Amino acid sequence: MTRSHIPLASLAAAALFVFFTAVVPHAAQAQGNDAAIPSLKGKRIGITVAGTDHYWDLKAYQGAVDEVKRLGGTPIALDAVRNDNRQIAQIQTLIAQKPDAIVEQLGTASVLEPWLQKIRQAGIPLFTIDTASPSSLNVTTSDNFFIGEQLALKLVNDIHGEGNILVFNGFYGVPVCAIRYDQLKEVLKFYPKVHILQPELRDVIPNTVQSAYAQVSQLLGKYPKGQIAAIWAAWDVPQVGATQAVDAAGRSEIKTYAVDGSPDVVTLVKDPKSSAAAVVAQQPALIGKTAIDNVARYLAGDHTLAPYTYVPSLLVTKDNAGTAQQTLGQLGAK
Repeated sequence: MTRSHIPLASLAAAALFVFFTAVVPHAAQAQGNDAAIPSLKGKRIGITVAGTDHYWDLKAYQGAVDEVKRLGGTPIALDAVRNDNRQIAQIQTLIAQKPDAIVEQLGTASVLEPWLQKIRQAGIPLFTIDTASPSSLNVTTSDNFFIGEQLALKLVNDIHGEGNILVFNGFYGVPVCAIRYDQLKEVLKFYPKVHILQPELRDVIPNTVQSAYAQVSQLLGKYPKGQIAAIWAAWDVPQVGATQAVDAAGRSEIKTYAVDGSPDVVTLVKDPKSSAAAVVAQQPALIGKTAIDNVARYLAGDHTLAPYTYVPSLLVTKDNAGTAQQTLGQLGAK
């Protein structure tokens, strides 16, 4: 843990919101300044993504593809549709095509790492989005350490530091999910009256919402009112299913929490009748765009780039969801 004043979580959230609304629009403008970002004219940029069925994944992928085009380059964009073997094959294809750089987004780190090493061995600059890898020159992401801590603090404060929680932990092999989960566990060390019910729930792809709904519905029958205080997930698609199950069962004492900030989830948080209590919203399109801007700077000769680039996120709660929709550009969300 990097912050010692745990009871001040709500104050920290308010401060972050002020930072986000004051700073991020200016950061986005700076990123979009053509004069500040080198051209990619004549450059081919390979982009491989684990899948685009989730709002965050699709927006980050689109943000990267669109920025390559905006800067005058040619994207070679490949979607692995949640198949590790297909993504490996796509990486092999990109290596054979020898683009000027490759950007890899998400996936199972242990599976991908040997192939990410091969990209570097082929002399191709590698950049990643949300994939921490020693082979990557730079990973563009959110500060998932802070996200995990912030969400955990919100949860334990909402339940007054006491109660049982259900936790979805199906994708620990994805580094950002592992970081968020580990930060939850770290926070809970200081709240001994909060317990994770075992076994942990398993989020799956595809049919994530349906699976989460079924798992939570079954456990609501097992644990009567007063025995579950909250439900946590490392990303927000399981939160949708969990929220639907809680609301359908009329278990208003249970609150749900997650990360990503898809428009439908922010809308759930905004609804005063919904059990969705909070979601940490990221800026996936800006993350994808920023990764390509880093590629452009590197290919233009700027090799001073730090290994990590962090794009700000926002804790969305019942109190600020309406304003957050405006900040996140989600006012048209249903």
